[in-house]
Amino acid sequence: MTKKVAKEVSVAVAEAVAQCNVDVISAYPITPQTHIVEHLAELVNNGELDAEYIPVESEHAAMSACIGAAATGARTFTSTSAQGLLLMYENLFIASGLRLPIVMALVNRSVSAPISIWNDHSDVMSMRDAGWIHFFAENGQEAVDLIYHAYKVAEKALLPVAVNIDGFILSHVVEPVTFLDQNLLDKYLPPLKMKYKLDPKNPITIGAIGVPEIYTEAKKAQDEALKASYKIILQAWKDFEKLTGRRYLPVETYQMEDAEVAIVIMGSLAENAMNAVDILRAKGKKVGVVRIRLWRPFPTKDFLKAIGKVKALCVVDRAVSHGATGGPVGIEVRSALYQSNKRPRVLNLIAGLSGRDVTKEDFVEIFEKTFETLSKKPTTPYEIYGVKE
Repeated sequence: MTKKVAKEVSVAVAEAVAQCNVDVISAYPITPQTHIVEHLAELVNNGELDAEYIPVESEHAAMSACIGAAATGARTFTSTSAQGLLLMYENLFIASGLRLPIVMALVNRSVSAPISIWNDHSDVMSMRDAGWIHFFAENGQEAVDLIYHAYKVAEKALLPVAVNIDGFILSHVVEPVTFLDQNLLDKYLPPLKMKYKLDPKNPITIGAIGVPEIYTEAKKAQDEALKASYKIILQAWKDFEKLTGRRYLPVETYQMEDAEVAIVIMGSLAENAMNAVDILRAKGKKVGVVRIRLWRPFPTKDFLKAIGKVKALCVVDRAVSHGATGGPVGIEVRSALYQSNKRPRVLNLIAGLSGRDVTKEDFVEIFEKTFETLSKKPTTPYEIYGVKE
C-alpha cells in the first residue's frame, strides 16, 4: 500500500529520508533548506527515527561528519543551500574522491553578492565538476522519489548524490505526494553493506596521499566511475517503475514529436514552459520542451535523441557563467551538439535569477525570440533575460 498526502515539499523530503533508514544526519540550518533538517531533528527527537543527529557548528563540519560516518559504512544524509554549499566546498571533492555514498538535498538558492535568499541554480553550478551525481526535481513527487532513488544509486555506484530542489518555488509549497509503503521501499533499498570501510577489527587506509605517480590514475578511475553510474541510474529507475508504475528518464520531453523549436530547461520552471507550449500549440506553433533531469553524468545521447529534428533551441539557464559564452547548461548543450551532426540554432538565455518570476507569458516570448533566430545569420546569442533598463 502507498499513501498520498498533502505535504510541504521540504517536510516530504525529510520523511522520505527517514523512510530510507538513515543512520547519521549531519546538518547546519540555512534558508531555504532548514525545514528539511528541522523535521528530521523532530523525528529523531520523538523516537520516530533511530538515527544519530549531529547538530554541527557549520556546513563544512556537516560534510566532514558525513564523510566520517559514510566511511564507517553508515547511511548518511545532509542538506544545504547557497553559501552553506560553498562552505562545504573543500569536502565535496573529498566525498566524491573517496567514493562515499552520501546523499544531499541541495535546496537551490542564489549565491551572494548581492545577498539573496531566493532561488536560482548558481549554487549547484559551482559544484558541477566536484564529481557528484546530480538530479533535478520538477515537483514534490519527483523530489521524494529522487531521494529514494538517490540512495539506491549512491550505494551501488559508490558515489555521492545531490538531489536539487528549487528553493521556495518548490521547497516551501504544499503538494500532494505519494510515499512508498515501507515494506515496498525496503525491497527497493536493501541495507547498506560497504565492502571497504573503516573498521577497527579490519584496519584499512582511506584518503592516503596521492603522489604524482598515482594521482592521475586515481582521477581517471573516479571519472570512469561517474560515467559508469549512468547504467546504474537507469537500472534503478527501471526497478522503481516496476514497484510504483512511476517512470523516470534522464531527459524528459513534452510535445517534442514534431517540434521545430524547443526550450531546454532544468527544475521547477519547466512546468511554466509546458504551459507556454500549450498556448502556442493552440495557435498552430510546433514547439516543445526538453527537460534535463540528470545533470551529472550528462546524458549526451539521451539529449540528442530528445531534441529530434528541431530547427532552433533556447537553453534557459538559471545561473551566470561570468565571462563565458553562455550559461552552464548552454555551454553543455553546445558541446553535446558538437559531438553530433545536428546543428539547430541555439539561443541561450539567463532567466529566473534570485527567484524572479518567469511566467508562462514570458516563456511564450522566449519561444518567439527563438523563432526569430531562424531568420537571422547563425550566431551564438547569449543574454540575461528580463533585465530592467
